[in-house]
Amino acid sequence: MRITRLTTLGAALVAVGGIAACGGDDKKDTGSDSGATASGETLTVYSTLPLQGASQQQTLAIVNGAKLALKQRGGKVGKYAINYKSLDDSIASTGAADEGKEAQNARVAVRDKSTIAVLGADNSGMTKVSLPITNKAGILQVSPANTYVGLTTDEPGSEPGEPKKYYPTGKRTYARVVPKDTIQAAAVVKTLKEEGCKSFQNYNSKTTYSAGLGRNLTIEAKKQGVQILGDKGVDIKAPNYRSLLSGVKADCITTTMEIENNGIQLLKDAATTLPDAKLYGTDAIVLKDTANPKKGLPANIAARFKGTIATLDPANFPPDGKKFFSDFEKEYGGGQPDPYGIYGYEAMDLILDSIEAAGDKGSDRQAVIDQVLKNTKGRESVLGTYDIDANGDTTLTDYGLYKIEGGKLAFDKVIKGAS
Repeated sequence: MRITRLTTLGAALVAVGGIAACGGDDKKDTGSDSGATASGETLTVYSTLPLQGASQQQTLAIVNGAKLALKQRGGKVGKYAINYKSLDDSIASTGAADEGKEAQNARVAVRDKSTIAVLGADNSGMTKVSLPITNKAGILQVSPANTYVGLTTDEPGSEPGEPKKYYPTGKRTYARVVPKDTIQAAAVVKTLKEEGCKSFQNYNSKTTYSAGLGRNLTIEAKKQGVQILGDKGVDIKAPNYRSLLSGVKADCITTTMEIENNGIQLLKDAATTLPDAKLYGTDAIVLKDTANPKKGLPANIAARFKGTIATLDPANFPPDGKKFFSDFEKEYGGGQPDPYGIYGYEAMDLILDSIEAAGDKGSDRQAVIDQVLKNTKGRESVLGTYDIDANGDTTLTDYGLYKIEGGKLAFDKVIKGAS
């Protein structure tokens, strides 16, 4: 069971330090610079997320969710004051997450002797960079958004050498609060089958997440008896994809492309080139900006689109989840947050509960890791009740199917995505 937490919204907010990375990418391995225990009675949680570009709305919701979880505790856990520092792993020229920035952020966290955990990354490909660095330092890393299978297991969809290569110490130090892509792929294909798709073609952006999920879709299609005509990696810098789509015979088009990697253009071109095809996307494109006709899909195309994300309608969440949506709106305004806001909250809440559960060892990095990976059982949370298994995966399996109505994401139904 989870630890009871303070819920007073009037508690003082611990300042969020936005640290700007400077200088070149330091190639020196600094994993051994930090000891097994964070120093002092002020502990620091860093986040590393792309705070610019097309995914900004999503990641700012994650940051605000994390801030809210900390504020509701008055910025303290037991005898420890908690400091939260938000780092940006994107670059201004593209707005996209960058491996060099991600490595630099991980090293910033490792060099800080007060670091107890890292929240992130948003993109699975960035976690492939930061995780070996934080693992060498024995620092817990909890992602609110990673779904790529190979970060935690060698199940279908992973690549050779995974996940072992991300854990150079041989010990697990990573967990995620969102279901992995074997589950998402099952949910996507189940949706296609239920909605009458006789065949589909998938397009991916060649990133770790997108290509990995494309592989999972191929595997799952065979399991469920839905014909997949292909899973094609595309050039994310292409001005359009009309020639690529011309002649495709599938009655449904799926894409695992991210919003920041030209996924919107792919959907627009699919709609124009294949006027009778149904359009589907996955969690990297099921964002508020996709539904906004000024930034994402025009109304006529939006009506043909549906997508999966591991967030349900507020009415489908347990009491704690419903309270989160109410508290978030009171704190920040703007109505319902981007779907991943609740995962930012839960990632921080899991970290804080684990520090509290460690008691007098709350500054002991391994003790906190053990609380997450060994003792997170029957956890009652804003997401529902779940375990974290020995690999660092959640036992949650529900995905939400979303459509677009009136320029906004609208919850359609729950999909049981267990594979």
